[in-house]
Amino acid sequence: MAISYKDSGVDVERGYEAVKLMKEHVRLTYTEGVLGDLGSFGGFFQMPKKVKHPVLVAGTDGVGTKLKYAIIANKHDTIGIDAVAMCVNDIICQGARPLFFLDYFATGNLSPEKVATVVSGIAKGCTQSGAALIGGETAEMPGFYRDGDYDIAGFAVGVVDKKKIINGSKIKKGDVLIGIKSSGIHSNGYSLVRKIFGEDIDVLNKYDDELDAKPINVLLTPTKIYVKSILDLIEKIKVKGIAHITGGGFIENIPRIFPEGIGGEINTQSYDVPNVFKVIQNRAELSQEEMYNTFNMGIGMVVCVGKEDVNATLRQLQLTGEDCVVLGTTVKGNGVILK
Repeated sequence: MAISYKDSGVDVERGYEAVKLMKEHVRLTYTEGVLGDLGSFGGFFQMPKKVKHPVLVAGTDGVGTKLKYAIIANKHDTIGIDAVAMCVNDIICQGARPLFFLDYFATGNLSPEKVATVVSGIAKGCTQSGAALIGGETAEMPGFYRDGDYDIAGFAVGVVDKKKIINGSKIKKGDVLIGIKSSGIHSNGYSLVRKIFGEDIDVLNKYDDELDAKPINVLLTPTKIYVKSILDLIEKIKVKGIAHITGGGFIENIPRIFPEGIGGEINTQSYDVPNVFKVIQNRAELSQEEMYNTFNMGIGMVVCVGKEDVNATLRQLQLTGEDCVVLGTTVKGNGVILK
């Protein structure tokens, strides 16, 4: 008895349909560097001619278990923004302008409409960051994922002139740390978040008095993409270091930009921590240090500048629509001190 690929659970026709549906979203991201079209074995992109000594900067990431809420809520149009954000926000920390993005989508039973909806979010994220979506992979893996489940990950490549690489090496004692506000939890800490808010969609869709919102709306708020405002900033200000506040919060991520012998003092009273983090801390009974070692606490990016550039930095970030605050200063030592 013959057994076809379709009999084993993989329908290649659904894959063809998915590609057809996603093409309209993908083409909206194309920039002048794109060569060819979707469907080749590899994506082509030509290097910008204006960069004298180009250095490529690459980053890859996923969205973690935040994806569980997209699946539970059957809302798939924004999770792709998270996938892009987690990658491009990393490479911009080195001063790199994103050039292109590749995505990976895997599921047990392929729904062309669902994957196209996810890709529409990826395309939105690419448009926000100026990256072209030049390819990806859609994998149907029956028996590996439960019905309805899927996973997505991404890979971004950017370019920076070698002389303009930002690596924190020039940071010294007395420099200033400026925080740029987040859009919410972003895409980290969701294994803990799911323990607190649960996975019952009826509860998640019910107004929460303490949260002052429906939990699902707060939990699926897309990760903010900072590329354009950071690119504008580094064109005008001498930025010494940039930290993307992801898993590990302030405690792990801010010290990554410091040279040996330099630490940071953070004034936690310098801004009002968003309500969602207060709710999480209260319900999980976590210490301040545990919170700042897990979540972004309302700050998605931190830039380090000399004290003579603080006012100009704040003005420039505000001009590009960012809400920002002076968080603290650099000191002799190691790590981050919360005050």
